[in-house]
Amino acid sequence: MNEASSGASFAKCCELLSQLETEHSLPRRAWRELICSHAPDVQSEAARRAVIVRRRFYGNRVFLRGLVEFTNFCKNNCYYCGIRAGNPKVCRYRLTEKEILAAAEHGYELGFRTVVLQGGEDPGFGDDELARIVEKLKSAHPDRAVTLSCGERPFEVYRRWKDAGADRYLLRHESADHAHYAKLHPASQSLQTRLECLRMLRELHFQVGAGFMVGSPFQTVDSLAEDMLFLCGFKPEMVGIGPFIPHCDTPFAQEKTGSVELTVYLLSLIRLALPDVLLPATTALATLDPDGRRKGLFAGANVIMPNLSPPAVREKYLLYNNKAHTGLESAESYRQLIKSLAELGFEAGSDRGDHVRSEQ
Repeated sequence: MNEASSGASFAKCCELLSQLETEHSLPRRAWRELICSHAPDVQSEAARRAVIVRRRFYGNRVFLRGLVEFTNFCKNNCYYCGIRAGNPKVCRYRLTEKEILAAAEHGYELGFRTVVLQGGEDPGFGDDELARIVEKLKSAHPDRAVTLSCGERPFEVYRRWKDAGADRYLLRHESADHAHYAKLHPASQSLQTRLECLRMLRELHFQVGAGFMVGSPFQTVDSLAEDMLFLCGFKPEMVGIGPFIPHCDTPFAQEKTGSVELTVYLLSLIRLALPDVLLPATTALATLDPDGRRKGLFAGANVIMPNLSPPAVREKYLLYNNKAHTGLESAESYRQLIKSLAELGFEAGSDRGDHVRSEQ
């Protein structure tokens, strides 16, 4: 985002924060003012309010999702993504059904009650095969939630996966500004299609996750205001945002990284706008800032997604440079993660951690 932070006064920002808490949305101009006003005092006040709101719905629980990145093949050419089809340097892989089930079982034994199957839009990984895997995951442990993150698919495919037992679907909208979206993707991809997929997922009664990158190339304050307006209107059950991080083998290799501070501030604003939302402290935050996860949690986030993928493939699923995938990013450090959360005053949720719909 190229525009300088020249927002409203602290008193005016407090008025806007109060309005957001009460009305759960703001007019476009007010969003612009608030987004531009991420000075430390405003950010601190927003975080204070966001934590109070989060506690109202979820207490001090942080929900853990075990992430299995099952394929890094992708037919798309998103300009920001390291596993884009046009990147010949990617060492491609597909996990087998046996490998996916084993990773998920390991996660369940550790204590994860949600598994997230994430991959590129891989034409070589069959829709029926994934449905069969979902059925086996649910049959093995009916108390486990299954989340999918596999991109844009036809309605019938989404329905097949839902019928198989999938509970949630993550599909970041990336930008609700049509002009900005077009600058991040080739002409074969459109925001209209992305939004239609989100609508289909909602129609099928998935718990739906949307989200965007903070500081992506060509992003403006108006783009971010459009994102916030979209989120307030669509009311997804989950929102994933993280700072943009370039990948060395993409058209955006030389672009600047996004701001950790602005990302953390926007987490607080999203919590105030969508008080019941499930809000991750993302891997991208932890990648740019060793303290990023803690900052996210103290800004209103309440979800962490450690990596359950087999260690041999973790370095191959690189959406951006230097992605964190060891230490607290790995499921092997589960006990350490539980301990570190307790030291921060949080309790690791021991259940599926479903969305709790508020009365707005």
